[in-house]
Amino acid sequence: MESFIIEGGHPLKGTITPQGAKNEALQVICTTILTDEPVRITNVPDILDVNNLIKLLQEIGVKVTKHSRHDYTFQSDELKLDYLDSLEFVKKCSSLRGSVLMIGPLLGRCGKATIAQPGGDKIGRRRLDTHFLGFKYLGANFVHDDERNVYQIQAKKLKGCYMLLDEASVTGTANIIMASVLAKGTTTIYNAACEPYIQQLCHLLNAMGAQISGIASNLLTIVGVDKLHGAEHRILPDMIEVGSFIGMAAMCGEGVRIKNVSVKDLGIIPDAFRRLGVKISIEDDDLVIPEQKHYVIDSFIDGTIMTLADAPWPGLTPDLLSVLLVVATQARGSVLFHQKMFESRLFFVDKLIDMGAQIILCDPHRAVVVGHDHKIKLRAGRMTSPDIRAGIALLIAAMSANGTSRIANIAQIDRGYEDIEHRLNALGAKITRVSD
Repeated sequence: MESFIIEGGHPLKGTITPQGAKNEALQVICTTILTDEPVRITNVPDILDVNNLIKLLQEIGVKVTKHSRHDYTFQSDELKLDYLDSLEFVKKCSSLRGSVLMIGPLLGRCGKATIAQPGGDKIGRRRLDTHFLGFKYLGANFVHDDERNVYQIQAKKLKGCYMLLDEASVTGTANIIMASVLAKGTTTIYNAACEPYIQQLCHLLNAMGAQISGIASNLLTIVGVDKLHGAEHRILPDMIEVGSFIGMAAMCGEGVRIKNVSVKDLGIIPDAFRRLGVKISIEDDDLVIPEQKHYVIDSFIDGTIMTLADAPWPGLTPDLLSVLLVVATQARGSVLFHQKMFESRLFFVDKLIDMGAQIILCDPHRAVVVGHDHKIKLRAGRMTSPDIRAGIALLIAAMSANGTSRIANIAQIDRGYEDIEHRLNALGAKITRVSD
């Protein structure tokens, strides 16, 4: 186990470039299972979750060529299907949330898949019903093996159909798309997730020979094809990391430029920070966040308290509520955060309260933040990262606090952020990685 030691109070200044998008990487890397030809993917983030998925694919026979740190070619021409049912494979899947994205391509190409209940963040229940209902619509049968806690899914040949998803699940939509591209006939997915990463997945599949229309909408039409071929693809910048850097610059910055963010794919993320009073300017494809001596939370037109809530795209991503909440602790004014999608993601605010933040945790889904307006600095403390996004939020809090803080279980942060301490130290932070 490793921890971060953070010496707070050091301002950030300079330029930083976001990594490739974690969530997109997990999807498009799994897509390579669908063809026996090489697929080259660039801007792959060098983070724990992605690296573990790549290792898992190698275990099932995918040939991986690493051209450079962020540039890979994958070729799935000799898959080890027997290994997919082994206890070793099941154990590895259980510790990696991204492993669930292997089901769709394995089912679509090989007609069967065995997958464990995936692991990942400790943010509450994340059901897989949408995935399985989609596979069932396509004609698959699945059985839960209680003894090993694995799902066995089989289908001789998937058949296209119309389906209305019960929720706009991102991973569920991605899995169903990957299963559908080789199915017989036409598949129509209504209430599909339409995040930029889903759009990227569809663009890659089309480059591989798939026939997907309706991209960027919640109504996708997929005409099945017999075979997919190789292609090349570049992963988008990680919008969650971009948002994290906006939060850091607002709390601790003396002028920070975030380079090459793909502004058109950020949706309402910049506006969510602007609602907290954070000044952001756009220069070409960069975001510039000047020093924020004061930032004042907006109120609604009728004068009522501002509420920020997560929602499916193009709404506000739930992955940034933790960062926005921390930023609000030093704003002028009050704001209600409503985390609708995960029941445990706000529990980390207890640590912020210990650091001196004025927060009322109403219930597992809602918290009211009363900003200090920089009149009261957060206090340093000892913390543990419960998940990726709470971990980065606690890191931002520690960077802005008076004194030296310690954050344990930083493997959670490493799952989603590449070389984060080195990149932030280059801006002026004082963060040291230590072994516990």
